[in-house]
Amino acid sequence: MKPADRTFVISGACSGLGLATVRDLHSEGAYIALLDLNEDAGAEIVKELGDRVKFFECDVSETSSVTKAVHGAAEWIKTTGKPMGGVVAAAGVGGAQKIVDGRTGEPIPIEAIDFILNINIRGTLDLVRLCMAHLVKVTPTSPDGERGVLILVASSAAFDGQPGQVAYAASKGAIASLTLPLARDVARYGVRVVTIAPSLFESRMTAVLPEKARKSLERVMEFPVRAGKPEEFASLVRQGVENLMLNGTVLRLDGAMRMPSKM
Repeated sequence: MKPADRTFVISGACSGLGLATVRDLHSEGAYIALLDLNEDAGAEIVKELGDRVKFFECDVSETSSVTKAVHGAAEWIKTTGKPMGGVVAAAGVGGAQKIVDGRTGEPIPIEAIDFILNINIRGTLDLVRLCMAHLVKVTPTSPDGERGVLILVASSAAFDGQPGQVAYAASKGAIASLTLPLARDVARYGVRVVTIAPSLFESRMTAVLPEKARKSLERVMEFPVRAGKPEEFASLVRQGVENLMLNGTVLRLDGAMRMPSKM
């Protein structure tokens, strides 16, 4: 599927990997529904990219907020006449906290676990299910009957999470493991599912890493010996959109990096 003249709903669209994806697909002629909490950033992106993008305030941890944003995107699609082509669920949060605090012996607060799981798992599935209600109504445009694609975001932590990443690794492992059954669920509608599992990438989430942690991660990088660039992530998203044979799979985007067990 070519991105041109199709509308993509992108969560976490106003920063990091999501924003890079917005710019990449927009450069290919796509229309973008920007879902994010940062209204000011959304306004700047609309100003930068023009009338093929529209901002919808969205908190992916709240179903009412996701419902309102998806409804708004669907109404916008009616006015542009550019059918939905897919979803990029790029909204996500990190967090490093061991299951028991080594100094106090206190367990991790359940609220800290809920915060990560609600955004990374529940928020992704909420967005997907609501958008699917619109994707199934799209008229197929290819001989294969393709209607669209769902791009999900896991992480290297899904496979080799570090100490303190129990909640985060659980959330990203869930995204990796649901990829195939979700692809099987939506195959009958001509919709594909592709999950990308990046390692250390330049983003708002990794910008707050302590220098010691960053250096430790750089020591286990194979090639290239640097953090990934958002544009490299966006390039793989575009491949996920365009390559019809990418389906039901998790693509590691990590330069052969494997997370160390100790920093």
